[in-house]
Amino acid sequence: MAERIRLIKPGAIEANPENPRLIFRAEELAELETSIADQGILVPLTVYQDGRRYVLLDGERRWRCAIKLGLTEVPAIVQPKPDRLQNIMMMFAIHNTRRDWDPLPAALKLEQLESEFAGRQSRPPTETELAGLASISRGEVRRLRNILRLPKRYRDQLLRELEKPRADQLLTVDHVLEATRGSAALEKRGVIDVQEADRLSRAVIRKFRNETITNTVAPRKLARMARAVERDELSRQAARRAVKRLIEDDAYTIDDAFEQTVARADWEFGSQQLANRLENRLLVHRQRRYDLGDSLRETLERLQAHIARLLRS
Repeated sequence: MAERIRLIKPGAIEANPENPRLIFRAEELAELETSIADQGILVPLTVYQDGRRYVLLDGERRWRCAIKLGLTEVPAIVQPKPDRLQNIMMMFAIHNTRRDWDPLPAALKLEQLESEFAGRQSRPPTETELAGLASISRGEVRRLRNILRLPKRYRDQLLRELEKPRADQLLTVDHVLEATRGSAALEKRGVIDVQEADRLSRAVIRKFRNETITNTVAPRKLARMARAVERDELSRQAARRAVKRLIEDDAYTIDDAFEQTVARADWEFGSQQLANRLENRLLVHRQRRYDLGDSLRETLERLQAHIARLLRS
């Protein structure tokens, strides 16, 4: 059956159960509602017929606004009824063009798409196949799969956060992913155990919520701490002390921890290298008995004063 445009009663239309979009924010709907009240629905909905009912493929926000405005008819393009796999694929294709659906609901729907494919083919799809089915890149498939690996408590927190207006959201998927990755890096290097990694993730997420930490990628410095321990540039004890304080001190930030561990270790290592080079230069002076020029003498005297103050502190 060729697709065609019909005028359909909004009450005869229902939402698509495969739509990854779970959140419809009031402020966005209000803006669209005003536009529809002034100009009508300029872009037809897309639906398929299922018995006497019509199911949305595209246009759920327009449909919701039409109901609220009490419109008696809406324009809709009627397409042939898809099977479930095709339905989910079409939802993702729309998502790929709109780019305004939230990643967590999209990840949950990707899981269903993967399951539907596996049920038909008796094997899970490859990453490339799944990317093609969902009309997204392989990198986006990996990102959505990483979201699915988050503990359920974090996914539940994120879904609750999505119900708020965008301006009021303090926690995002990226916050949680970065926090858990940073904690996992320290666990992988044996700096902390599984339970401590979980407590650290919770603490970092709490600090994102409280805006104690405002830089989304700040947890990447935890991975740099882990690498510094692995390369023996930072002691495991120093790293553990920093992690303990991050967990227990609500005002202590990742930047504070990094400055007092990796940055300090870098400074000490660099200073040690410079001190060794200067010591070798001074040994050459003793062997060759060079006369010290006034400028060099003044510089060494200032250095001597700095060293004395440093050693007394």
